[in-house]
Amino acid sequence: MSALPILSAFPVRYSAYALSIAGTVVSLVGLGFSAWWWLGVVIFGGLAILGTFDIRQRKRTVSRNYPILAHMRYFLESIGPEFRQYFIEADTDEVPFSREQRNLVYNRAKNTVDKKPFGSLRDMNQPGYEWMSPSLTPTHIEDHDFRIRVGEDRARPYDVSVVNISAMSFGALSPNAISALNEGAKRGGFYHTTGEGSISPYHLRGGDLVWQLGSGYFGCRREDGGFDPEKFRINAQRDEVKMIEIKLSQGAKPGHGGILPAAKVTAEIATTRGVPMGHDVVSPSSHSEFSTPREMIAFIQTLRELSGGKPVGVKLAIGHPWEWFAMVKAMRECNDHPDYIIVDGGQGGTGAAPLEFINRLGMPLNDALNLVHNTLVGAGLRKHIRIGASGKIISAFDICRTLALGADWVNMARGFMFSLGCIQAQSCHNDRCPSGVATQDTTRSSRLDIEDKASRVYNFHTNTLHALRELLEAAGLTHPGELGPEHIIRRLEDGHARPYISLLNLLEPDELLNGGAKDHPLYNEFWDIASADRFDAPTALIRLRETKLK
Repeated sequence: MSALPILSAFPVRYSAYALSIAGTVVSLVGLGFSAWWWLGVVIFGGLAILGTFDIRQRKRTVSRNYPILAHMRYFLESIGPEFRQYFIEADTDEVPFSREQRNLVYNRAKNTVDKKPFGSLRDMNQPGYEWMSPSLTPTHIEDHDFRIRVGEDRARPYDVSVVNISAMSFGALSPNAISALNEGAKRGGFYHTTGEGSISPYHLRGGDLVWQLGSGYFGCRREDGGFDPEKFRINAQRDEVKMIEIKLSQGAKPGHGGILPAAKVTAEIATTRGVPMGHDVVSPSSHSEFSTPREMIAFIQTLRELSGGKPVGVKLAIGHPWEWFAMVKAMRECNDHPDYIIVDGGQGGTGAAPLEFINRLGMPLNDALNLVHNTLVGAGLRKHIRIGASGKIISAFDICRTLALGADWVNMARGFMFSLGCIQAQSCHNDRCPSGVATQDTTRSSRLDIEDKASRVYNFHTNTLHALRELLEAAGLTHPGELGPEHIIRRLEDGHARPYISLLNLLEPDELLNGGAKDHPLYNEFWDIASADRFDAPTALIRLRETKLK
């Protein structure tokens, strides 16, 4: 009965706090009868201390109003993503990848059955549903090791696999994860993009590399952060490096630089990136070696010469169309061009980024790919420039659709992360990745077995190409390069279905050179006013902006 006055002095929302105080009092009294009451003192006393702290702190109003009870809310909120993933989401809910997609990768990586019984779970009448047209005369393809030659006219061309590992830096991924990816790439004969963090010791297990060069010029960087040609030459001429890739922007966070805090710069990361320890490492939002399209082409020429004639490409997430058109005009006017372009869709996601960047910045892959391919066709450059594409590609059908829209090959990031054992915990940014993939915490990453995961990387690549071969055979084709927009059908909002070839506003070869494609609104609006001399907005647009500033 002695606890009742204490309880009545508190509002109902303080009930847990009141009970903890009452329990502490009762337990202290009970110590006079039995030492077992110490257990009550510890439990109820601890809760009473927590409740007192909740009431006195000022940062969380909910905790002040609901002492102790608020922590139950915070706990449930913290496990919400996992709870939804395992118990609420349907197998086909792509948030960002569905259980069906993840299981497909897991099964192929483990070399287990990837077949499903009892028909599709998809509603084929829903707008946006897509499928591929089969043929009444299927083909037989002997080998699924599909290749595309890049830099055919260069001194050291490279035959690219149709599926490769997209850019993920050492620092973003753990040493064991990088090692397993590179070992898997070696076994499968496909390439592994370094990410802008440069070439680490873990990239050098024998797999082919595409060395990505970001605005921080890591691995070929002067002390002031500028580009060092000699350091670049030494790394670029490594046998493992097959191509060079200038990263202009990425789908996860286009137009956004980055800072690696000094506390996270380990000795290995500092050595790999060529930066001092004890200082923040800054990746600027743009390159310092060029500021115009013409200067970019000159920089590409420089890198090609320093690398000994290896193919050099650029990676970008498409934004302002006039900037892309300016790049294409510079290619024509300078009579040179990148050997390949990687189109990164706005749905890219391995790089942690602000929510607005993830959801609302950058052109989605299908639209961006169509624009890049279409422009190169219209400018008479498509036959000279290969196109790779990345952005939420997982299955063989994803590959077919991407190639049909204009790509020559695809890169995957999250697909290969799944093959390493990623469970989509979405903890890539807080160093608490439960699968040891996206963390520098050695107590977590050391549990990732390199040999086992390398086998899974290889299996996923091999089995995905096998599935691609089967789709091509069913469509009556003999090579991925034969895929076109006529092969992919899309359900529209009105219920009708149309092949992409009837939905896309395609340019004829050289059409931009012969009148500027006046029947194509986007090109008609921006092609003529884009300039090879600048990335800046055309004068007409600047004047339009000024009308609201006066």
